[in-house]
Amino acid sequence: MSDQEPVPAEVAALFDEASGDIAVGELEAAVEKYRRCTELAPAFFDGWHALGMALMKTGSFPEAIEAGLRATQLRPNDQLAWSSLSMFYVRNHQIAEAESAGVKARILSWGGKIAKEENPPAAPAGESETPTT
Repeated sequence: MSDQEPVPAEVAALFDEASGDIAVGELEAAVEKYRRCTELAPAFFDGWHALGMALMKTGSFPEAIEAGLRATQLRPNDQLAWSSLSMFYVRNHQIAEAESAGVKARILSWGGKIAKEENPPAAPAGESETPTT
């Protein structure tokens, strides 16, 4: 399963349940469900990101950082992933790492890229991908 493939129905249902747990303050239950989502679908970006956020809310900062790093590996050009990772580092008093992740989020906010896209968008019709001389 790649990050862009549809999420299996079981994982989507579990993710929704975990989000409901967050809404009513059942953080530990949410963490367990988000973990299960990432076990069942290791390339599920939203699962990793949500797991990191839930872990941060429970004070499990090192684990939140691990989940945040996985999210940035899955989507290296995702501004929210880098912003969240920066926040996880701050909460764990890792300021240099937080600043580094924050810079990456800022670069993305300006329209830059952190990693080359594997499947870049095709050139619009009528435009050549190679310059003419």
